[in-house]
Order: sequence, then structure tokens, then C-alpha cells
Amino acid sequence: MNKAKLLGWVAALGLMFSATGLKAEEVDPYVLLSDVATKTFDRIKTSKSDIEANPEILRQIVEQELLPYVDYKFAALKVLGKHFKSVPRDKIPEFIQVFRGYLITTYAVAMGQYDNQTVVFEPARDVDEDKVVTVRALVKEEGRPDIKIAFKVRKSSNTDEWKAYDMVAEGISLLSSKQSELEAIIRQDGIDAVIALLKEKNDKPIVLKKNGQAEESAWVN
Repeated sequence: MNKAKLLGWVAALGLMFSATGLKAEEVDPYVLLSDVATKTFDRIKTSKSDIEANPEILRQIVEQELLPYVDYKFAALKVLGKHFKSVPRDKIPEFIQVFRGYLITTYAVAMGQYDNQTVVFEPARDVDEDKVVTVRALVKEEGRPDIKIAFKVRKSSNTDEWKAYDMVAEGISLLSSKQSELEAIIRQDGIDAVIALLKEKNDKPIVLKKNGQAEESAWVN
């Protein structure tokens, strides 16, 4: 797997470290990340034959296992950034929902890149007073350089739950990259153009190569 594809795959981990049946007060984000990564990829392994027959199952895994624990509303509004005030109020809910679908599609394709790589997490530390935590890790693959990644999680002031909202791979923030990409479209063509673009990307089918990995042409940039 080349570096670009591997960076896409590790993006999927950015959703995983809050997706667990354990309560937020019982587990910190460091434990969550390690625990959920193991459980989720075990499901991918056991579903391998089903996924090969129907790659859309990857989308189901994301929506069922990961997305309920992702702060996609916060992420969507962060992407709008300074344009939030200029977007018509009635368009905000529609944008959030289509962005939710975009995340499902993006991470479903990213998870299709999984090929038994190893992720080594940094040791846990005390997060009692923290509201935002950066969890760092290394992605290891035999014969290739390690890839540095960091996961951004925030603690809800209402529920005390930790939820994912961004990942930084080799110094590049996925959220900031998407904000830069869509900012120009919002400025030039408006929010309707952004919504239409994301819907188009969401409608692309997931296609697997013969080796079982997600087809690069199906990747959502």
C-alpha cells in the first residue's frame, strides 16, 4: 500500500476512539482508541468475504459502529468556518446531514484500505481537566517507514463523552484540508454548490480491487 492510501486508511481510525460501549467516565480517549481499533478491525476481518461480495457493507460498518460516536455536527460547522454566518439558516441542517453522509463514504473507503497494518499508540496520561486531547500514534507496515498520526478528540460539556472531530496525518489536518477545499466553493458558488458536490461524492459506489482493497477511483477527496 502506498503512502497516500495508507494515510487514507488511518483516517478511519480518527473515528474509532470514541466508539465503544464503555461510558465516558470509565475510559479515557487513549484507552478508547486502542480498544475500538481492535474491535472494529476484527469485525472487518470476520466480514471479509461478505465485504468482497458487497463492498457497501463497509458503509454499514462505519454508520453502525463508528458514526454514532463522532461529533460530525461540530466537524461540519468547523468546515464552514467564517462562512457559517453567511450561510442561510435553513441550509445548515441540510449541510450537516450531507456532511455526515460524506464522512460515512470517506471512512468506508478508507477502511477498505485496511491490510493488517499495526498501530502503536502513545502511553495514556491523566486527562481529568482536559476538554480537548491529542492522541498520537505510529502506523507500522513491514518494509515501509512509520507514519505519524494524531487524533483530535473533545469532551462534551453536557455529556462528558469523548468524541472524534479531526485527525492529523504527517502534519496535515483532514478537517483543515476539507475546510480549505470547500471554502473557495462556498465563496464563489454558495452553499448549494457545496451540498451538491458532497451529494455527488456520497453517491459513488465503493469498488474493491482484486486484492480486496478499496478502488482508488472511488476515493473521496
